[in-house]
Amino acid sequence: MGKLKILLLESIHPVADGLLEADGFEVQRAQGALKEGQLCERLEGIHLLGIRSKTQVTKKVLDAADALIAVGAFCIGTNQIALDHALKRGVAVFNAPFSNTRSVAEMVIAEIVMLSRHLGDRSREMHQGVWKKVATGSREVRGKTLGVVGYGHIGSQVSILAEDLGMKVVFHDTAARLPLGNSQPVKSLDALLEQSDFVTLHVPETPQTRGMMGAPQLDRMKKGACLINASRGTVVDLEALAQALKNEHIDGAALDVFPEEPEANVAEGFETPLRGLPNVILTPHVGGSTSEAQEAIGREVSASLSRFAHTGTTLGSVNFPQVDLGRTPDTWRLINVHQNVPGVLRDLNKIVSDRGANIHSQVLSTNAAIGYLIMDLDSDVAGQVVDDMHRLSTSISARTVA
Repeated sequence: MGKLKILLLESIHPVADGLLEADGFEVQRAQGALKEGQLCERLEGIHLLGIRSKTQVTKKVLDAADALIAVGAFCIGTNQIALDHALKRGVAVFNAPFSNTRSVAEMVIAEIVMLSRHLGDRSREMHQGVWKKVATGSREVRGKTLGVVGYGHIGSQVSILAEDLGMKVVFHDTAARLPLGNSQPVKSLDALLEQSDFVTLHVPETPQTRGMMGAPQLDRMKKGACLINASRGTVVDLEALAQALKNEHIDGAALDVFPEEPEANVAEGFETPLRGLPNVILTPHVGGSTSEAQEAIGREVSASLSRFAHTGTTLGSVNFPQVDLGRTPDTWRLINVHQNVPGVLRDLNKIVSDRGANIHSQVLSTNAAIGYLIMDLDSDVAGQVVDDMHRLSTSISARTVA
């Protein structure tokens, strides 16, 4: 394939450039998130694409990409990528599920304290020249109950930090999770809402989580409780939350994510029904926006892309079967992505046999749509075998790796 080209968008941390260049990639950059048409044009001859949350990798984009083998989401979420279509096109997708965990967790803890003391209101008043020293509504967080919805990497980290502040922690997750510290699982979302003084959401965007915090769930919350959402903007019904705040059933809220977010920074014009309401903290999706988190994400995703490009390993991919095969000296490696239908492996191995080569090792893993094969040959015919593989009607893509 020659020197692999990677396009980085959306101000991905510059540590990625150095790491990728050191691994032999030609790094290109473009400012901001490109529109669909622009991205289709820029992807000509590009093997790997690095994005953050604003770039939409649609079916049209994937179909226009003539050389793309992988997309790296330098963030946690991958909802901006057409994952199923990427799978069918033989494009692996990687993300950074761990690197910004601490940054988001710290912000959530800060917001719990700010909401309990109405510090956002007091700060705004002081900037307006108003001195309003009051204790009404101010509470310590020690001894209060925090309900964590979604006990994954971030939710569990929030749990640990909250306990350090003397809070009781309960959590609810659709998957079985090992409790950390003294946190306790509860059987249902309703049970969590009914006993929590603060509720923090850490769930992915799925059909099941869309609108999961609507008017019925807000009514279930304790009177005077606070809600924090640093997960996905579609999880909370903002109109219902605004009404619950106006009715003073909910004492405060902090939101870092919104159903619709600007594609670029804007000086004015951002609208939400929560603007202007008391004890509401609004931030522009900055939970993971610390220098430490962005550098860690740059390292994590760059490493995943480099391993995939140079060895074929798909460990950490969100859409491909998980495959890894150690390298053996004096072998030639090839990668094949194919439709998961009967007889394909037989056809692939016959190609190798017809070329007079011996398979030193191979590993195949499948899902409902594709089969992913890593194969090492004992003779230098990998290029010819890949050419033959391209001619199979069942092949989606095939390549050699150095």
